[in-house]
Amino acid sequence: MPIEHRHTDTEACAQHIAGWLGPDLRIAAPLGLGKPHELLNALYQLTLKDTTRSLRLYTALSLARPQPKPGLEARFLEPFLQRHFGADYIDPQYALDQARDALPSNVEVHEFYLESGSMLHSGSAQRNYISQNYTHVARDLVMQDINLLVQLVARREGPNGVHYSLSCNPDLTLDFLKQMHVAGKQRPVCVAVVHPDLPYLGGAAEVPEDYFDLELRPATSPRLFALPRLPVDLAEYSLGLHASALVKDGGCLEIGIGALSDALVKALLLRQQDNTLWRSALAALDLSASTHTLAAWLGGLAPFKVGLYGASEMVMDGFMHLQRADVLRRRSWDNLALERASAAGRLADDVPGGHYLRGAFFLGTRELYEWLQAAEASDPGAIAMGPVSNVNQLYGDHQALAMLQRRDARFFNTCMMATLLGAAVSDGLQDGEVVSGVGGQYNFVAMAHELPGGRSVLLLRSTRKVHGGIESNIRWNYGHTTIPRHLRDVFVTEYGVADLRGKSDNECIEAMLSICDARFLDALCAEAKSHRKLAADFVIPEAWRHHRPEHLHEALAPLRQKGLLPPFPFGSDFTEVEQRLLPALNWLQASSSHWRGKLGLLRALCRPGAVAGGEGEALARMGLTTPVTMADRLQRRLLQAGLRR
Repeated sequence: MPIEHRHTDTEACAQHIAGWLGPDLRIAAPLGLGKPHELLNALYQLTLKDTTRSLRLYTALSLARPQPKPGLEARFLEPFLQRHFGADYIDPQYALDQARDALPSNVEVHEFYLESGSMLHSGSAQRNYISQNYTHVARDLVMQDINLLVQLVARREGPNGVHYSLSCNPDLTLDFLKQMHVAGKQRPVCVAVVHPDLPYLGGAAEVPEDYFDLELRPATSPRLFALPRLPVDLAEYSLGLHASALVKDGGCLEIGIGALSDALVKALLLRQQDNTLWRSALAALDLSASTHTLAAWLGGLAPFKVGLYGASEMVMDGFMHLQRADVLRRRSWDNLALERASAAGRLADDVPGGHYLRGAFFLGTRELYEWLQAAEASDPGAIAMGPVSNVNQLYGDHQALAMLQRRDARFFNTCMMATLLGAAVSDGLQDGEVVSGVGGQYNFVAMAHELPGGRSVLLLRSTRKVHGGIESNIRWNYGHTTIPRHLRDVFVTEYGVADLRGKSDNECIEAMLSICDARFLDALCAEAKSHRKLAADFVIPEAWRHHRPEHLHEALAPLRQKGLLPPFPFGSDFTEVEQRLLPALNWLQASSSHWRGKLGLLRALCRPGAVAGGEGEALARMGLTTPVTMADRLQRRLLQAGLRR
């Protein structure tokens, strides 16, 4: 049946919804890209203006542009944000207000996954955060009496009428509405907000017109949110090289987002495209030969002949790069295709068609969105978007097929810290503050233990900078865990690989020490011995003493000289001048966080500010060629100090 209610004006649509549902709005909206910001903002404004109304929003990953601080940060970011997101981009106003603790009393926002670090200083966000596994969100939403679901969709008209694609977010919508029906609950009003640039993906993501009660198709739509491509440093490249040796040809791959994932993808491409050089770099890094030993039976050192199959809650740019390089190419099929193959006496791998990538939601660059649209047009069904219950777990009627699809699975995720006993800290701090969320990490770790040949691989940098010094990210213990020690599996740092599965506590501690930064080895070793978890006569091998940044620079020098480890491995959204400014601004930010750095900045302010070679373009980009005020002159001198540093 066709939709009865259609709108082209967002304000009129919001008024219609408010009149239809009354003063109490209980809204579910997709995580990430699938949120219709304009409509949510209109409903939020109606609630702000009328204190007799209330609004409760259940969602995750509210994508707002960075809000730069005044000074050099604003001078750099504001022109970039204007160029990258476009003048018409609309932020979710509730997220901006929540970040500064300014939500009104008649509005509550509950998220199960926060943009990393964005809400550490928001009391309302911390109080209203809901800690959940991704696969439990739909179940728990059923109990919240949701009366409105809003979602960004792609629209298509054809011989069979109008259809919509849930596109970037079939993840929770399909599961939630199904569970509402099973529970006998009243179905919420479902609103489709059409965006012309959203890729139309078929399969499970495609729904008929009557799936929605109301369509909003604005005359104009703001640009889709797109992630800027960020730089990758040498420690991250080293980590990616180690991790890339754990991937088995013909296996299954799940990867997250961020610099560590970009480094892993770049290393997998190097393994495929220049295997000799990749092996030599790995050998130079792998002083204790632990990675090579594990690769012999856990992963591999050869290029990919069969290729990989992707099954990831999040589809991101890395999968696009792997498919273009013919690494992501192993196909899988649905139950019907397998039944037909079995009846014909054929192996599944002989069945034509199928998909090489299954996901629950996507988020990335505009290049990714264009690739998804092109892939659907040229190879329909090659990318299978579906409910998170089908991607993040094995339970249900898809279990047998999923176990076939995900053979030799390698589920790569990142964490902030790990303990010597194998617990991981990924989402929060020991004082209870939430950095991001559990999301699907626990799902994939648990699934790796259920799948034959499956492994969970947690990636983390061995150290982090804190107030002018460094701290180890590998601890004896920590007051919060995301992954408990009984699910310990594989950890990777820039210094190697620790395989903890099935190992005793003593063996786990030794393995984790082997991937620590050498500057923290003695203290960690002593602490483990003091708790009688490490043999008293254990001696740290000499090879581990070389786990320092200087070793990484030396080992990766040949690849750097050949230009194979660029700061931006997949291109940059920053101009060349901006790329020169980034390290200078990062150094200034780091220096201002501790007294020694501030003292150095003070000395820099006292030096003459004459323009040195190559600084002119950078000063012009920052609007500091001709400083007018005293603040301008101070900012100019600081920037010059950063550029020269």
